[in-house]
Amino acid sequence: MQVSDIADRYDERLCPGDYEDAATNGVQVGPLDGEVERVAFAVDAAVATVEEAIEWGADLLVVHHGVVWGGLDAVTGREYDRIRPLVDAGCALYAAHLPLDGHPELGNAAQLADALDVENRAPFGAHAGEHVGVRGTFTEPTTADDLASTLEAELDTGDQPVQTLDFGPDELSEVAILTGSGSDWLREAEAAGVDALVTGEGKGKLYHEAREAGVSVFLGGHYATETFGVRALQSLAGEWGVETAFLSHPTSL
Repeated sequence: MQVSDIADRYDERLCPGDYEDAATNGVQVGPLDGEVERVAFAVDAAVATVEEAIEWGADLLVVHHGVVWGGLDAVTGREYDRIRPLVDAGCALYAAHLPLDGHPELGNAAQLADALDVENRAPFGAHAGEHVGVRGTFTEPTTADDLASTLEAELDTGDQPVQTLDFGPDELSEVAILTGSGSDWLREAEAAGVDALVTGEGKGKLYHEAREAGVSVFLGGHYATETFGVRALQSLAGEWGVETAFLSHPTSL
């Protein structure tokens, strides 16, 4: 199997052309005709994950956050440090950003919703005509403390607690999930009538906005909430007969 074969299979599932994205989705570093026996998966294409992938002998590294955002004016500095080892080792890089947030089955939000037993799902997190999150109903109502505990058990937070803004009702039934930097969608969560918003990181204004909206917000960390999508892509690759490895580099952020 070649790099282009795997990329085509992922593109067919993720439909990257449907998303308006600051990131370049797809193969960011060649070779397209490279033979693939080993595929490494990571959230971030950082120097640490690139070096680990190459040390493991990966022919392809698949990530959520790649190295090309809005194009590259020059391959110098940090970009050079990340790209050069891939080129030297003949290891390709495939990235899926918003398409991997919004996919209704493989996406970060959908996979986290699976872990939280969320049913009756609908799209959430409108972005340029598409959605990058989900909302739905907990199988059983829960409390803020119990939801935070569940998230801490499910997420690779680097031993950091899940931050909770407990401004919703005592029993939480309806939830919106938008991983990573999803706090800007609080107003949509309020308009949807949910009790809770689960995301990765927040901004200073979020405290008062959540309090005024009467919505409980749970901040599990940008990295921690976005391991799910690449792990789902890893499972697919395993079905295609290649050897896979997940490279864990939690940031506690």
